[in-house]
Order: sequence, then C-alpha cells, then structure tokens
Amino acid sequence: MRMFAALVPPDDVVEDLDAFLEPRREVAGPRWSPPPQWHVTLAFAAAVPSRVVEPLAEALGRAVAGSSVAPLRLAGGGCFPDPTRARVLWAGVDGGDGLAALAGRVRSAFATAGAAPDGGAFVPHVTVARFGRPVEGTRWLRVLDTYVGPSWTPSEVVLVESHLPSERGHRPRHEVLERFAVL
Repeated sequence: MRMFAALVPPDDVVEDLDAFLEPRREVAGPRWSPPPQWHVTLAFAAAVPSRVVEPLAEALGRAVAGSSVAPLRLAGGGCFPDPTRARVLWAGVDGGDGLAALAGRVRSAFATAGAAPDGGAFVPHVTVARFGRPVEGTRWLRVLDTYVGPSWTPSEVVLVESHLPSERGHRPRHEVLERFAVL
C-alpha cells in the first residue's frame, strides 16, 4: 500500500490558495492537483505491507503525542527536482517551528513499524500541479513568489492510504485511516 502522514490545511487556507491559482489554471501545461487533496507530507512510503498498518498507526500515535506545531502559512513556491527540469510545482510552507522535528519523528515511526519512508530531504510544501514532462518552471515560480496565504495552526496529523488509479488520466484517491491530535 502507498501511505503517507500529513498535515491538512483547513478549508479557508485551501480556498485562499485555490482562488489565487484559479486564473492561472487557464494556461495549458500543468495538471493541477485537486484542492481537497492538498496536504503537507511529513512522511511517505510507497510500499507498506498490510501487516504493518496497525503497528504504524500505534507508532505514529506515540510520535505525534505531545507534539505542537507553530502556526504555518502557505507562501512562495518551488519545483521538484529543480526549476530548470520541473516535474512538480508546489506552494511553500512558512513558519512551523518544530515542523522538521515532527517530520523526523513521523519518519522514524514509519521506519520502526517496517514501512520504509522515502529518504529525501524534508521540504515542507503543498503540491499544486505536476507536469507530464520536465519543463522550465521559472515563470511558475515568479507567480507563486507573489502568494502569501493566511496562517493556521495544525491540529492533527493524518495517516492516509493513497490508492493509485487503475486507468490513465484519473487521479489517486486518498483515504484517511487515522487521525492524531497535535497540541
């Protein structure tokens, strides 16, 4: 199973970014991510055995217990792997003292439970679009650099199973399996 643990921005934060991006969606090129699926990934694992889901949920509960996250704000943006070969366009996440530490604890919980997490560097972001092939992304970065959204304080970490579509052109479906409160 494909799984991730994430922070989900509240509706007003999603609506603000969605309104900002709306006129930009007229431009051909990127495949825009649906706003209801926007999230800040703390840990991702591409292949989680079903026998590991329960121990993973227990480990995540312990990792998140007593955690707090300072207020966050979506602002600016970036591209993966880089602006000259952009495949993913994302909105940045400002603030959140302790967010990297929380991501580290969540990734450790994944590893301890036997759900090997992606080992890339933690870059707090919300994926807003993907490109079918690598593109020069500088113009998109100039647009996102003008965005500063409302702040919010995360209240929970969610454990999500991501179901890949069986047909080309369809989007993944996300199913929240567990919710863990943060202070």
